[in-house]
Amino acid sequence: MEERNTLSARSAVLSALLGSHPPRLPARHLVRIGALFGIAEGTVRVALSRMVAAGDLVQEDGFYTLSQRLVERQARQDESRDPHTRPWDGTWEVAVVTAERRAPADRAALRHAMTALRLAELREGTWLRPANLVRGAWPEIVTAQCTLIDGRPHDDPTPLLWDLDGWAAEARRLERALDHAFDHADGLAEGFVVSAAVLRHLMADPLLPDELLPPGWPGAELRVRYDAFDRRYREVLTRHLSD
Repeated sequence: MEERNTLSARSAVLSALLGSHPPRLPARHLVRIGALFGIAEGTVRVALSRMVAAGDLVQEDGFYTLSQRLVERQARQDESRDPHTRPWDGTWEVAVVTAERRAPADRAALRHAMTALRLAELREGTWLRPANLVRGAWPEIVTAQCTLIDGRPHDDPTPLLWDLDGWAAEARRLERALDHAFDHADGLAEGFVVSAAVLRHLMADPLLPDELLPPGWPGAELRVRYDAFDRRYREVLTRHLSD
């Protein structure tokens, strides 16, 4: 399956800013990125206004910056490219929902937080993963609704929690797409779409310890290939935006 070289104005703007460090670009650059996909300048500017109104972006002096919520998403994206793991001793993190009468918004916020923390749901209200990630403090949305436990399942629950074969197959397809885009770095639209697809896929990597991964797991290789592609592509894109 080839990447579709079409994006909405909102998706193009978000992908551009999420891939920029710092996540701040002038309106004229965002307009030129939209033009790569045949998006009219007026359409991009309308999207920018709506995103500011929705709290996705902050506008100042002709520059647009990600809101704090999306800066946090960028940090998770960066973490997925260079994950912080630790040696695994067989312990699993388990979070069991014990709060009663939760509002729908609280349920949705917890699900979002658990996904960001790379826990998976074994059954409704029971989330877990191997304890091999470097953690800070657990978010309040988790501690307010869950009881946290360190444990060791008798049987490996990994196959029940993640589709590792599916993730690996898509990673290998994206490796081929990166190779093609690397050889055609002047195809800015294709490179932009492939880059966004790889970053989305890396954010879905469960980052399991080696002991739980199938042989030939492509996570590290995909990261290496993406880093090489990104360095070259950013140079080409920067020249295009500066012309």
